[in-house]
Amino acid sequence: MFHIYNQGNNRGKIFYCEENYDYFLKKIEHFILPYVDILAWCLMPNHFHLMVLVRHTELEIEKNILSMQKVAIMKAKKRTLNDSIGIMLRSYTRGVNKQEKRSGSLFRNETKAVSVNNIKSLMPTLSITENTRLLTSLLSEKQYPQICFNYIHLNPVKAKLVTDPTHWKYSSAKDYTGKRKSHLTNVKIAGDYVNTTQAFT
Repeated sequence: MFHIYNQGNNRGKIFYCEENYDYFLKKIEHFILPYVDILAWCLMPNHFHLMVLVRHTELEIEKNILSMQKVAIMKAKKRTLNDSIGIMLRSYTRGVNKQEKRSGSLFRNETKAVSVNNIKSLMPTLSITENTRLLTSLLSEKQYPQICFNYIHLNPVKAKLVTDPTHWKYSSAKDYTGKRKSHLTNVKIAGDYVNTTQAFT
């Protein structure tokens, strides 16, 4: 299980309008969801958080390739979760740069992936790469998942954007109150690792 997060370069904005939040969620669905169960997420004006249970560290991705006879053929290629995170951020950056008529990096160079429990078998696969850096939690295996889960959902309250975490549209908090059913959040699986009935306190 990992807490994945990144923020805007020089703490700058990464979401300029509501459409940007929705666009980023679609990117998460396309690039990240095939690898993980998402237990918690929150998009803030200048950063994002994902708490995920990793199911696959590498998947086969089919690509359309034109042959010499100009007939489309499918070729399977393996892509790691690390690579997929990097592709997602670069793809999102291109869209926002075009929208804002800006250039250069939108995010910090390193996306951090902090282990929130001890999944030793995944650590070699998710070790330091160009786009993702893995850190090991110093807290106990049972303690940190709940702390992380609550921390992610309380981000908008701490930033004084809302007074109640369920009022922030761009987080999974609503999914745990039954006010919204998101296909991104795996509420059922989350209940195996954290207390979702007394969350966000």
